[in-house]
Amino acid sequence: MTAALFAAALAGPGVAEPGWTDLVGEARASLGRGDGIAAEVSLQRALGAGAPRAAVAAYMGEAYLVQGEPEKARDWLAPEEFTRETAAWGFRKLAQLERETGDLLAAGRAFDEAMAITPRDASMWVEIGRLRYIGGEHMLANDAADYALKLEPGNVRALEFKAQFVRDQQGLAAALPWFERALRQAPRDVDVLGEYAATLGDLGRAKKMLETTRLMLSIEPGHPLAYYLQAVLAARAGKPELARGLFARAGDKLDKVPAAQLLEGVLEMQAGNYVLAAEALSRLNRLQPGNARARLLLAQAYARRGENRLLIHDFATEAARPEASPYLMALVARAYEAEGRRDLAAPLLDRAAFARRPDFVPVVIGSEFGGLLAAGRIDEARAASAVKLAANPGSGFNQAIAGDLMLAGGDASGALAHYRLAAHVRFSESLMLRMALAATQAGQAAQAKALVSGFLAANPADRMAMRMMAGAAVETQDWRRARELLEALRVNGGGGDVRLLVDLSRVQLRGGDAKAAEATARAAYALQRGSPLATEAWGLSLQALGQPARAQALLDKSASMLAGT
Repeated sequence: MTAALFAAALAGPGVAEPGWTDLVGEARASLGRGDGIAAEVSLQRALGAGAPRAAVAAYMGEAYLVQGEPEKARDWLAPEEFTRETAAWGFRKLAQLERETGDLLAAGRAFDEAMAITPRDASMWVEIGRLRYIGGEHMLANDAADYALKLEPGNVRALEFKAQFVRDQQGLAAALPWFERALRQAPRDVDVLGEYAATLGDLGRAKKMLETTRLMLSIEPGHPLAYYLQAVLAARAGKPELARGLFARAGDKLDKVPAAQLLEGVLEMQAGNYVLAAEALSRLNRLQPGNARARLLLAQAYARRGENRLLIHDFATEAARPEASPYLMALVARAYEAEGRRDLAAPLLDRAAFARRPDFVPVVIGSEFGGLLAAGRIDEARAASAVKLAANPGSGFNQAIAGDLMLAGGDASGALAHYRLAAHVRFSESLMLRMALAATQAGQAAQAKALVSGFLAANPADRMAMRMMAGAAVETQDWRRARELLEALRVNGGGGDVRLLVDLSRVQLRGGDAKAAEATARAAYALQRGSPLATEAWGLSLQALGQPARAQALLDKSASMLAGT
């Protein structure tokens, strides 16, 4: 009562309590809904009602960040002029601004200021963890997530961040309980629901994924991620028209999301709209030039459009590399043929027919160490890697690079030690492959198989792990398991993979199903008549079916190709 009377006396006779505080409250509510424009309007009104600039600076900066106006946000945040009550939030928004504009050091300094004011704010520690992750301090990022949960075990953002970490470290299935913990705290949080739905989809739990996306749309009608995820589900179910319709409903809010651009390209390809497919895939290629799948699809779109010169211009150099995919080599070769350059087409077709993909493509390829390794200067590369590793041992990338260089130098056990540390950050398909190779070279074949098996259990839709476990099943003559895995790969996007079809045909034949083996081998031969492996597989299956004349002709052709005559 005394405080209220004192405030009224200071305000003067007949003057009401300042209205700007209510307007700032309205702005904060708008920001909570993600409405930056409404927040800006309320804050401008608050300034007009007498609010000090320092009292609204943090929220005005946030409003402009929500609107995607970083320079306007900087005008309010960079001076660092906040009230005592809003300073911690202001510095956190400044950190967000610096992170989004690429200045991670400045973002770190802003977080230091915020931390000095509110050192035990769990949500802030999540933001710090995300900054550390972006900066390559992966293990420190995980520590930040754990500390946030220690401060506030029910913090939704901390639980979401931990779920994402667990998904990277331990696989899809292990992440689900963390997402579910977050949803018990906030059942209608669409960000967590989106991550949860995507994880369910990758695990093949389509029904639960669909239920989750429908819940997202009931909470936030028109949510673009929900429609995108439903489009993915429809595409996987072989319903391209439904998928295209759902994807269109997502609008343009996902235009800069790589996975959405890839889906758009795939859907347009399936619909025969090769111009639109090429446009979507070209955008993705500019955003992610190292995305091998996107580049292969772009080459295919060019080929379907008859853009032979463009295909040659963009992909001839890539097709000439030792690690090039046989399919890309064949596409470029056909483009050369269409342009009347059979002299350039023939060598590529020969390579495509006999191609075997390298078992190991290290991370260092394409990195700053790649040139040193290619030049045989491995000691120099190791020294440079050691400097990086000493500066940031918590970086999964640095540990993987060190492992690659160890493996390239013949130290498989040393490589495995570094790979294990990298796996504490993210146990990816690429890392699984390198760990399995290192374990095999170190004489630990059983461990290599266990690594792949464990990875497949955590990521049951991973194609490479399925292929490797099929190979392991062949080694133990478990033809049923090998066939099960290879047929699943064929159904889920592997119908154009000649080597996959050849392997499946052999497994079907060894399992006693010569009729299925013949149909599969015939499909492989139709895709690539110049493949000696496909030719041999077809011949062997016909032989098993009691057609010796046709079988022998194909087997002779295969032997001739293998002999190089």
